[in-house]
Amino acid sequence: MDRKTTDFTVSKRKVNSLFTREKITPKDIEDLNKLERDQLGQAATEILNQLKGQDRDNFLDKIEQIIPASVKSDVWEHNHSAISNAISGYMHEYGLMPTKNAIAEKTGLSRQTVAKHFKDYKTSPDFTAHMEQFKFMAPRILTNVFRFACNGDVRAARLYFEMVGAINNQPANTIVNGQNNYIQINNTILSQQNLKQLTAEQLNQIENIVTNKELKRI
Repeated sequence: MDRKTTDFTVSKRKVNSLFTREKITPKDIEDLNKLERDQLGQAATEILNQLKGQDRDNFLDKIEQIIPASVKSDVWEHNHSAISNAISGYMHEYGLMPTKNAIAEKTGLSRQTVAKHFKDYKTSPDFTAHMEQFKFMAPRILTNVFRFACNGDVRAARLYFEMVGAINNQPANTIVNGQNNYIQINNTILSQQNLKQLTAEQLNQIENIVTNKELKRI
């Protein structure tokens, strides 16, 4: 047996011995070399992927003190995606909201994990990051709405004006939406700041132009 193989075997044995402990602490791994740390991370991932329910929770509790923040984020993402998909699939199939037990059975997560995720997800930094991604895509959605409106879709036109705050059961020249969205038409920028400077008559003219095609067909 060559030196490299011997080192690998010794390192693997050392890593495996860590998993026999009730909890693995930062002190337990402070003397591990790079090879051993890589083996520990790979072994932990493989074990985690095989476990379900309470056994998975117990293993996560065992390694909780040495899990990097990025891995904790990955675990949260996995749980959130699994729970979301389970709810969506259940409602599509049965037409009602599943119980926590049903979600746990579908996802392989424990009921406690499902309940904790529902309780804490809004305060999680990962949830905040999710919402920021959706907000980031808002201008693209607004652009698509504007395109439909320009093609004569009256409902899209109304939705567009509501989204930019031009109409919302308020006077036509009042902008109530605080988002910084804008549309560029050739070299012209149409933003909320522009709309704030328009009169009610000018706003009505824009709406008439957008909906003109639909009105002609009617």
